[in-house]
Amino acid sequence: MTEGRTVHLRRYRIESGELEAFTGWWRDVLLPAREAFGFALEFAVSVPETDEFVWAVSAPGGADEFARLDRAWAASPERASAFVGVPQRVTSMDLRTAEPAR
Repeated sequence: MTEGRTVHLRRYRIESGELEAFTGWWRDVLLPAREAFGFALEFAVSVPETDEFVWAVSAPGGADEFARLDRAWAASPERASAFVGVPQRVTSMDLRTAEPAR
C-alpha cells in the first residue's frame, strides 16, 4: 500500500454462476471509471469456490478525503454510466477501511 493514501477493502458475494461476468464488467468498465475519478487499485482477487470478489481501492489523503471522493464518485454521471444495463450480481458486500500490517 502506498503511504499517504486511504485504502478501502471491498468484499463482495456474487450471485452463483455470475462471477466471471461480474469480473469482466468490473475490469473493463467499473475499474477504469474509478481510476479516472482518482482512485487506484491496490489488488483484486476472485474466489470461485465461494463466489467472492475481493478488492482494495485507495485514494490520496486521509479517511475524510477518501469519504469525500467516494461520495462524489457515488453521485457522478461516470458511476451511473458504468451501471447502465448491468444486472445486479452482488448479493452482499462488506466494505472496510484497511491499514498496513505492522
